[in-house]
Amino acid sequence: MASCSYSGGCLCGSVRYEISGESSAFYHCHCQRCRKASGTGHASNLLVKPERAQWIAGEDLLGSYAVPGAKRFRTVFCRNCGSPLPRVAPDLSLAVIPAGSLDSAPDIDPSDRIFWSSRTSWSCGDGELPSWDEYPG
Repeated sequence: MASCSYSGGCLCGSVRYEISGESSAFYHCHCQRCRKASGTGHASNLLVKPERAQWIAGEDLLGSYAVPGAKRFRTVFCRNCGSPLPRVAPDLSLAVIPAGSLDSAPDIDPSDRIFWSSRTSWSCGDGELPSWDEYPG
């Protein structure tokens, strides 16, 4: 685990947040849902405990979308500009922080590529990171 204290927000600057404490993981997820939500070959997300994430401004501008039938997947975004934002899920004991929404680089590097079996042929290669068909196990 790496200690972190960061701020982040959306593209238009209307929504702001801070995270502090320990980051439990930093994954590149290649599942179809993450690809669609990010518009890229994978989503890069830090995982922190939900109490470590705090909205500073614009919480009333948050929108969300839950995929019908999905137990865990939901996107959170700024209703003004559409930027992906943290998903704070106390029921799952985590907050998923889109790394691209941070104002500065985290002091933890991605540790794994998950849902590698869902990777598209045009996505980036695996490099040095361990790759898992689903969650690390």
